[in-house]
Amino acid sequence: MASQVMTSWGNVIRTPHVVVQLTDRLAPFPDVRNRNGVLPFGNGRSYGDSCLNTGGVLLRTLCLDKFIAFDPTNGVMACETGVKLSDILRIAVPHGWFLAVTPGTRFITIGGAIANDVHGKNHHVAGTFSRHLRRFELLRSNGERLLCAPDQNAQWFAATIGGLGLTGLITWAEIQLRRIPGPSMAVETIRYENLGEFMTLCAESDLDYEYTVAWVDCMAGGARLGRGLLQRARHAPGSKAAARAPRSLSVPLMPPCSLINNTSLRLFNTAVYHRQRRARVQTQVHYESFFYPLDGIRNLNRIYGPRGMYQYQCVIPRGADQDGIAALLAAIARSGLGSFLAVLKCFGDSPSVGLLSFPRPGVTLALDFPNRGERLERLLRTLDGIVAAAGGRIYPAKDGRMPGSLFRSGFPQWERFTDFIDPACSSDFWRRVMRDR
Repeated sequence: MASQVMTSWGNVIRTPHVVVQLTDRLAPFPDVRNRNGVLPFGNGRSYGDSCLNTGGVLLRTLCLDKFIAFDPTNGVMACETGVKLSDILRIAVPHGWFLAVTPGTRFITIGGAIANDVHGKNHHVAGTFSRHLRRFELLRSNGERLLCAPDQNAQWFAATIGGLGLTGLITWAEIQLRRIPGPSMAVETIRYENLGEFMTLCAESDLDYEYTVAWVDCMAGGARLGRGLLQRARHAPGSKAAARAPRSLSVPLMPPCSLINNTSLRLFNTAVYHRQRRARVQTQVHYESFFYPLDGIRNLNRIYGPRGMYQYQCVIPRGADQDGIAALLAAIARSGLGSFLAVLKCFGDSPSVGLLSFPRPGVTLALDFPNRGERLERLLRTLDGIVAAAGGRIYPAKDGRMPGSLFRSGFPQWERFTDFIDPACSSDFWRRVMRDR
C-alpha cells in the first residue's frame, strides 16, 4: 500500500489517499482498515468527489483489465472491471459491434460506467448503460460474491447500478453490444437560433435519428438565448476516408491560470456558432469524432489551470424543461461566467434500473466552469435553486459541491439505497451529502 495525492478529472480536490492496486479478480476483498473506509477507483474520470475518499483507501482497478469472453456472432462481451470502453471498442468495432450506450469519453472503465450508470446521445432510444448490462459479480467486504442480474440478486443489481462504488467491488461484467455497419457516422449539423427552436428540433430528430446532442452558446441572451448547433446522427457504412480516426493532440503543461475567461469564451462561442456557412451541413465522420471529440485532446482538463474546474450537469423534468433550462441559461448569461463546453440533450422515457441513476424524462444541461471561488459558488447556488424549484436533479458523477438537501430531494430512493452500502465503503461525496441531515 502506498499513500499518494489523488484527484478527479476536475482537478479541484487534491488530497492524500492510501492506494491499493488490485491485480486479481479472484483475490479476496482487501483487508484494509481505515476510519474513512475504502472506495473502488477506476480511471478517475468523474469530475468531482464521487471517486475520491480523502484520508481513506482507494482500490485501484486499472490492472483488472482482462477480457473474459467475446462472441462476435451475438455481441456478448465479458471483461474485468478495469477494462476501458476504448479497449472494448478496439476489439468490437472491427467485428461490426459497438457500445449500445456510451458517454462523451471512452476513457472510463466498465466498472465506472456501471457505478455511474452512464448515458449517451441516444438515451431517447437506448436508455442508460445498465439497460444493456447482462450481469456482473459484486465482491463484498465480508467475502461474499454476488452474481447480480435483472433476474438474480435483482435488488443488489439495482443498488450497484449508479451506486457510486459504495455497494462493494464490481470484479467483472457482461454486456450486450449492438450491431453497426461500420466505423462511420452520418451526421447532420443544424444551426438554430434559440431554445424554442432547439426543443422543436429535438422532438423532430428523436423520431428519426438514434443520436442527438446540441452545443449551446451559454453567453448569448435575449432573443438568442439557447442558440447553438444541434447534431443528429446515425451509424453508416463508411468509406476508408470517413473511417479514419482523428489525430490526437495534447495539452503538455498546466498553465499558471485558467485559459478560459470572458473574452476567450465570447470569441470561442461566436466562432463555433458561425463556423458553418449554411444552416444545415451533412457529413460522414469516424465515430471517434462524433462521440468523443474532447478525447482527441489529451489532458484537456489542464486548460483550466491549477484551481481546476467544476462541471454542473442537471436534468429538468418534462413539463418544466423549457422554462427551467431558459432560467438556467439566463442566469449564466447574466453572470458572465460562461462555459465553452455547454451541452443540451433530451432524455427519453426509458426508465433507469439503478436506485441512484441520474436520467429521467426531460432535458439535461451540462456545463464546465473554471473554479473562480465564491463568485462561481454564488452562480451555482442560483442554478441549484432553479433546479430544485423545477423538481430536477444534479448528476453525482459530475458534482463536487451540491448541498445534501438537493441530492436527497433529487434522488428520493436514497434512503432505500443506504441498506445496500457495504460497511467498509465510503467516499467524499457520500459523506458530504449525508452531513447536513
